[in-house]
Amino acid sequence: MKLPHLFAQPQAGFYSRRDFLCRTGAGAGMIGLASLLADSSLLVPSAHASGALLHPLAPKKPHFPAKAKSVIWLFMNGGQSQVDTWDYKPALEKYDGKDLPGFDKNTGFFVNQVGGLMKSPFSFKQYGSSGTWASEIFPNMSQHVDDMAFIHSCFTQTNNHSPGLFEINTGMSRMGYPCAGAWVTYGLGTENQNLPAFVVMYDTLGRGLPKGHASNWGAGFLPGVYQGTALNAQGQPINNLTRDAAMTDAEQRAQLDLMHQLNEMNLAQEQKDPELAARIESYELAYRMQMAAPEALDYGSEPEAIRKLYGVDEKRCGHFSKQCLMARRLVERGVRMVQIYSGGMENERSWDGHKDIAGNHRQFAGETDQPIAALLTDLKQRGLLDSTLVVCCGEFGRLPLAQKGAAPGRDHNPHAFTTWFAGGGTKGGTHYGETDEVGHKASVDKVSVNDLHATILALLGLDHEKLTYRHNGRNFRLTDVAGEVVHKIIA
Repeated sequence: MKLPHLFAQPQAGFYSRRDFLCRTGAGAGMIGLASLLADSSLLVPSAHASGALLHPLAPKKPHFPAKAKSVIWLFMNGGQSQVDTWDYKPALEKYDGKDLPGFDKNTGFFVNQVGGLMKSPFSFKQYGSSGTWASEIFPNMSQHVDDMAFIHSCFTQTNNHSPGLFEINTGMSRMGYPCAGAWVTYGLGTENQNLPAFVVMYDTLGRGLPKGHASNWGAGFLPGVYQGTALNAQGQPINNLTRDAAMTDAEQRAQLDLMHQLNEMNLAQEQKDPELAARIESYELAYRMQMAAPEALDYGSEPEAIRKLYGVDEKRCGHFSKQCLMARRLVERGVRMVQIYSGGMENERSWDGHKDIAGNHRQFAGETDQPIAALLTDLKQRGLLDSTLVVCCGEFGRLPLAQKGAAPGRDHNPHAFTTWFAGGGTKGGTHYGETDEVGHKASVDKVSVNDLHATILALLGLDHEKLTYRHNGRNFRLTDVAGEVVHKIIA
């Protein structure tokens, strides 16, 4: 569609007829060539160059050969207890009820409710050829321990949910920084231009968003196009995805073309404002998604055997099952990163087991155990586990002591938590790092959040020290000025 005359830009001077024909002829050819090269991703400059990209989400080459192409991050929101899940501590039975010598009561959040050491309310058994200890609350996931790589010595810098969530997602304990998913899509783009590069799913049972809300999947100072696309908890996963019945495809395309031209003119005047550029891309992506997204998110089209494997129709876990199944469908179609949150705002609505740790963790394990095990099975049988990195953790761990109450719980513990990886080039059945005898602090081969991020990026073929973005006069990166790759869990 041609713009009205009033939008035409005045020329600085006049040209001869020969010069005019030369310019317009060459220009038309270059437009065609640029379109062909862009479709083949041949015109896209390096993701790490300082200039603006022709297409910000076009696939980009990693720094070195990647082991994984996509990530599914399973986030146990609220702080899963390491000593009741994957970090078996028989000493807790021996010292049950006794004080922990030298314990700092300010470690947790409720300083006046600190009790003695408390044994796990769950029994543990060893599974697989790796002999991995697993809690009874994971009867399905425990069958996959030989495909899982465990890091038992993770720690964070904060004992509160919001800063803890920000740290595990962005590497910083305060808001305003790009999350890991934004950095990944900035560095690698996405293979499917008709779907979001980075998708987020949160609690669908009305228990709320995680603390900090959308800042957990925000782009911070990166261009907005790299932020996560959160699916709605209820109703249609994505708002306004269906075109108005009274409008034809040609009419909608004409509207978008006009809007694009007007925005491009404004963008030139604003010297490539990244927020406006992101808005332009969002309109185009929304148009392309109208055909691709409904099909990708339609888990109802899956065979009955797959639906049963995930437990889609099970009352206890169906909500999380659907999200795990959609995650598989999305990475199968080229989406770069999917993050799923188990649990809502806090306390009984998440893994935040301040009261009745036994009831709290049994409930949320029941919601997630079958779906996660099914996801690993499904990815493996489809040949996708080798190229898909699955990550599972919370924002911190929990204390090995009791939090006093009618039914004892456990308070926050920033000093120790367990993260496990599966697929994506990791070494299944391995265990890295240790906590002390009672699971209070990481004591051997300690792993920071920066180290976790560096490892995730490395599996995707990205050097965390080279993946930088210029902001406020300095180069920023996901791992700030720290981070070491945990090579021993990489195959």
